[in-house]
Amino acid sequence: MLLLLLAYLGGALTLLSPCILPVLPFVFARADRPFLRSTLPLLLGMALTFTVVASLAAVGSQWVAQANQVGRWIALLLMALFAVALLWPRLADHLLAPFQRVGARLSARADAADAAGHGGAWTSLLIGIATGLLWAPCAGPILGLVLTGAALHGASVGTSALLLAYALGAITALALAVWVGGRVFRALQARLGLGDVLRKVLGVAALLAVVAIGLGWDTGLLTRLSTVSTARIEQGLLDAVPGAQPAAPPMMMTGANAAADAPLPVEGTLPALDGATGWLNSPPLATQQLRGKVVLVDFWTYSCINCLRAMPFVHEWERRYRDHGLVVIGVHTPEFAFERDPRNVMKAVQQLKVEYPVALDNQYTIWRAFNNRYWPAQYFVDAQGNIRGHQFGEGNYARSEQMIRRLLTEAGQTNLPPPADPAAAELKGVAVQADMGNLRSPETYLGHARAEQFASPGGQRSDAAFDYALPTTLALNQWGLSGRWTVTDEAAQLQQAGGRIAFQFHARDLHLVLAPTQEGKPVRFRVLLDGKPLPAVDAGSDVGADGSGVVDEHRLYQLIRQRGTVGPHRFEIEFLDAGVQAYAFTFG
Repeated sequence: MLLLLLAYLGGALTLLSPCILPVLPFVFARADRPFLRSTLPLLLGMALTFTVVASLAAVGSQWVAQANQVGRWIALLLMALFAVALLWPRLADHLLAPFQRVGARLSARADAADAAGHGGAWTSLLIGIATGLLWAPCAGPILGLVLTGAALHGASVGTSALLLAYALGAITALALAVWVGGRVFRALQARLGLGDVLRKVLGVAALLAVVAIGLGWDTGLLTRLSTVSTARIEQGLLDAVPGAQPAAPPMMMTGANAAADAPLPVEGTLPALDGATGWLNSPPLATQQLRGKVVLVDFWTYSCINCLRAMPFVHEWERRYRDHGLVVIGVHTPEFAFERDPRNVMKAVQQLKVEYPVALDNQYTIWRAFNNRYWPAQYFVDAQGNIRGHQFGEGNYARSEQMIRRLLTEAGQTNLPPPADPAAAELKGVAVQADMGNLRSPETYLGHARAEQFASPGGQRSDAAFDYALPTTLALNQWGLSGRWTVTDEAAQLQQAGGRIAFQFHARDLHLVLAPTQEGKPVRFRVLLDGKPLPAVDAGSDVGADGSGVVDEHRLYQLIRQRGTVGPHRFEIEFLDAGVQAYAFTFG
């Protein structure tokens, strides 16, 4: 209930956001009409459309994104015709092409129905649906929390309810604004006879709004023109409600606690492993070879920070129980294209000191056979080949080891060594466990396919070189580019030396997945914190004491580890050479 209230309040605060400006002309154009028959259906159509589109987006399917984009262009055409109807009703009705008459009729039919006293609700609802397709609210902390939950858990009744609450909060604020605007409109019309003038002004504003949305200013430029920022208000609301925001917005998945002594049911049988495109540290393994052994199947990918933090514990279990019947199999399922290269994976396996068999799952065959969805994910298989338990995400290490010990005992193993103490593990570099209490920044992709919170003026330009500029200020978890970059679906590639990336973050650790030039040439960089050279005490494991470093491999780079009080900071990295490829931020 508290989350629903927070979502509602976050939606209401959008009235103070600049991203609401492009849709205001369409809403206020009907402010002089009866509220129940005109304004209310319009606002409800807007709220329902936003909820449906945002819920479907949680599915993450490509067709959803494409359908939404087509819908936005259709809505832009519809609203342009509506604006023409406001400016020149007779011209639009008699002289323009048949498709343009739709826009005039949207307004004329509603006017006639209102005059007759019997509605116009369906027309207003249609305009509201079109407006909902065009509305792109600025993603503050509350909407960011809702969308992050939707991305992690997919489309569901819960996430749709939160999105609907957000939309209802927005239309409540709009309804109040329209009510006040309607009274002003009627007063000017009655006393000064300015009804036609105001109608034309709204028509011009609507046309300008169509242009702004078509050029992407609603999601780019307008987010930096606001004189009133709601981010701090929203973050204050989240901080005031215990449990409202997740303690750790992870890159892939963070595990939840479960009872260590819970029964271990049979969840399925171990699928075949013959879909691997290659094997490291071992010849190909078949399920028949593994009968009589307790098997731990660990899904990972080498640039995943959650995988890297869980890996030392997997290594410890393998060393501790290998002589007692445990077989660990790592299944490397790539997220980025460079992780499909066996040479890169082989180098990572050597650097990470992975000694157990690793199956290369470049085609996601084993991933699909397990119906897996997470990095990291561990599946615990008994000596009969039955899956008896799983762990999705990092954490719960004592529980996972307890499952291994129970399965080994069932298999007849005795004299097991004592269990490891997770708290006593000697962890270094990226393997150090995340500071969950200070982790308020989520994993953020730079490629246009999954980018969020991008704040450089004009938005991203997909697959084309463009000269970007950094905004003067960034809200929490916003980021931007400076210099000439080409943004592909997976990454941002620097075209000229001197380019920068900035991110306003709140976490102890900051990591960035980077790659050298396409030819493999190293790229030098230097790191700034709040506009100043990075203090040596806060340098990550891949940064020197002077704040400099080199990108010479395709991997995750730890750039910041704060040793003192953790708070919000502006991170910047400047690349002294062209060609670097930047994929994703992660935090800890």
